[in-house]
Amino acid sequence: MSETAIPLPAIRIRGRTFMAMVVMPESPFGAWLDALDRQIQRSVGFFEGRPVVVNLALLAMTGDDLPAVLKALEARDLRIIGVEGVEMERLAGTPWFGVNLAPPGREGRSDRAIEIPEPEAAMAVEAPAAPLVPSARPSLLIDRPVRSGQSIVFEDGDITVIGPVASGAELIAGGSIHVYGTLRGRAVAGLANGHEARIFCSRLAAELLAIDGLYRTADHWGTGLQGRAVQVWLDDKELRLAALG
Repeated sequence: MSETAIPLPAIRIRGRTFMAMVVMPESPFGAWLDALDRQIQRSVGFFEGRPVVVNLALLAMTGDDLPAVLKALEARDLRIIGVEGVEMERLAGTPWFGVNLAPPGREGRSDRAIEIPEPEAAMAVEAPAAPLVPSARPSLLIDRPVRSGQSIVFEDGDITVIGPVASGAELIAGGSIHVYGTLRGRAVAGLANGHEARIFCSRLAAELLAIDGLYRTADHWGTGLQGRAVQVWLDDKELRLAALG
């Protein structure tokens, strides 16, 4: 009886870059958790749908029950995808054992601080005081629609999309974001150049807009802007929106 070699199916492996929020609980944990609850109440939607990494370094040397800490965060609908800052043996027998994302020596880029704003402090809508200055930064041109579920990340400069951005899609740029079409989904700008970044779109229908860690959701950018051409910029620590034309 002869043996016949059976060809194995091809397996495709693809990489993806995405942005996760890093939460770092502090001691005393009860007071920190109360502060988190107040921020969640004031900034509804900030963690919604976002992956979260919990850094337990500040609690690792305390007597806090670390599994209980993670359970408390999960009860607040934080999507925990990884734990760091603690030896995994302390989480043995829990759902979080082994979910350290980066082995030693492969941590990648360092974290950036993100300030959770007060929605009532970011409601002003006014025209910018200074004209725009063209930038010489690198840019990424997307000459097709961005579909739902796609995440376009370009941390080195601006992103320009010629076409619409679908609901459920995400644009993350180190510089500014330009959308020549309807902007739905999420647009996060200014990872690299902070206050210099802006967001432009031909028609605003987004779920979330953010620049340099300050964000606004669709419920908090005032009346008369939905469906219009809009630009977004930072004025000190306030995220402002204004119609174009």
